[in-house]
Amino acid sequence: MSNSNSSTTTKLSIMMFLQFFVWGAWFVTLFLVLGGNGLEDVTADAYSTAPIAAIIAPLFLGLIADRFFSSEKVMGVLMLVGGVLMLLVPGAVGNGNGSLVFWLFMGHMLCYMPTLGLGNTIAFTHLPRDVFPKVRVWGTVGWIVAGLVTGYLGWSASTNLFWMAGISSVALGAFCFCLPNTPPPSAGQPVNVRALFMVDAFKMFAIPAFAVFMICSTLICIPLAYYYSNASPFLANMGFEQPASAMSIGQMSEIFFMLLIPFFFRKLGVKWMIMIGMMAWVLRYILFALGAPDQVAWMLFAGIALHGICYDFFFVTGFMYADRIAPKNIKGQVQSMLVFFTQGVGMFIGFKVAAAKLGPVKSTSGSLGSAITAGRPEEKIGFFEQFGQMFSVSMPSEVDSELLSSASDLWKDYWMLPAYMAAAIAVIFFLGFWDKSKDDSEE
Repeated sequence: MSNSNSSTTTKLSIMMFLQFFVWGAWFVTLFLVLGGNGLEDVTADAYSTAPIAAIIAPLFLGLIADRFFSSEKVMGVLMLVGGVLMLLVPGAVGNGNGSLVFWLFMGHMLCYMPTLGLGNTIAFTHLPRDVFPKVRVWGTVGWIVAGLVTGYLGWSASTNLFWMAGISSVALGAFCFCLPNTPPPSAGQPVNVRALFMVDAFKMFAIPAFAVFMICSTLICIPLAYYYSNASPFLANMGFEQPASAMSIGQMSEIFFMLLIPFFFRKLGVKWMIMIGMMAWVLRYILFALGAPDQVAWMLFAGIALHGICYDFFFVTGFMYADRIAPKNIKGQVQSMLVFFTQGVGMFIGFKVAAAKLGPVKSTSGSLGSAITAGRPEEKIGFFEQFGQMFSVSMPSEVDSELLSSASDLWKDYWMLPAYMAAAIAVIFFLGFWDKSKDDSEE
């Protein structure tokens, strides 16, 4: 029995690792790849496929996946199809077909996003709840490894990222058929339209504290999208040789702060945990803005490392609060609604706004990026030198100082805007949110 449990845990850990490796392989530096191939105008639309898919995924899970097929088989088919679509992206990018690139990403994300829920369903079905975090952390490790591999191979701006993501997706799709059988959880049950469209969850907006929480959570995702969509070109402009590897530091800190959440949740409570998460985003953007004019590396690295607090203290705490305040019969609805508004609506608007505000930066940033690339001639280097470049920051002497200064000032202005936005939302949350709920253990 013990060997069986160990085998199941190992298989599910591999599933989580590959699942987030697929996403992390391309998501971080997509702007660099598309921008380097003359498709920078497609970037915002490509990123927006993730929130669109996040909005649609619960409907797919509720109508089809949870009712008719085993979860591991549905996940396997989706990863196989999504992997094939991702493998077609390099050809579309090479041909400069922006429209096809967008639809391939849309198809891939429509396949990928439902697997997040399916993976959790499989894991919770076969694991005790206290073991789940130990398995889920391998997803974060997979994202980190994707960034490190990208940096080591020098692929931060290469279409090889899509090959890596596609092959990994196909591999996971095949592996899913080796996972434990997980029958559809809602087989034979009638479709619950109220649950599917989160009707009862929406009634919770009548609770003032919950309404403030949901509105601020949605709004804060607008400035959050600035980081996810444009941090990689910014870091490249600041002299980071492999932005993908440098940004993996954020996921490393995420693991560390994830372990601290139970302690801080008890000591600080929901309000101050979320406030700290929001203010961490403000601090991150201020560090980026102040570090840009003189390319102050420690400020930029500190901004990246804040990701653990930014993500864990806001998102994870938010999910915990939603689980605490929701009645038992609609907990699932409330969690789905939170994802719908944050990862869906908020991020969708955020990616569009971030792309629009990048306009004044785009031309100068692109010229600086080309100058930096030209100043770094390709050379054959050894293993240790290649490993060192993963976190290296240097500016070629050939880069025109006026061009660098102009781009840096534009980036400073760019990052100050989401800092102001996040600060304003944090103030609204501080003044309007008062949590009077109690944990089940306290009742």
